[in-house]
Amino acid sequence: MDLRFIGVDSPFLSALHHLLDSTTELEKSQSAPTRAYFQDYKAMATTPADIKEYPNSYVFTVDMPGMKSGDINVQVEDNNVLIISGERKREEEEKEGIKYLKVERSMGKLMRKFLLPDNANTDSISAVSKDGVLTVTVQKLPPPAPKKPRTIDVKIV
Repeated sequence: MDLRFIGVDSPFLSALHHLLDSTTELEKSQSAPTRAYFQDYKAMATTPADIKEYPNSYVFTVDMPGMKSGDINVQVEDNNVLIISGERKREEEEKEGIKYLKVERSMGKLMRKFLLPDNANTDSISAVSKDGVLTVTVQKLPPPAPKKPRTIDVKIV
């Protein structure tokens, strides 16, 4: 479909349309990114998050409005990647005579991935959701004990 025929001749929209058309062609090739990859990328780019470091923990705060705790997933992958994800679906209005006039609230997948520092204790993670804000706390491992100097015996040959 050529965008000029519908009265829109924007280089940005033309490039976006070309990307969407080529996505289906790229999916046929095994080495090309899939549609799911693009959806995950979009989800990560549009999910806002704050990260705070405290003396004993790291705290990740992620906005997930309208999501119930059962719709939110918190996982650790490869021992050091924290993945927070979920999906918000549109309420289906089955009542006769009701239709949407405007839709501005975003729906779809929410996701963020964070590379955890070496001192993160991945066995001690807690997650709490309140008023559409998810707070994930990752405790820090205690610092390693300082190595004591050791004396090496010198042999005379």
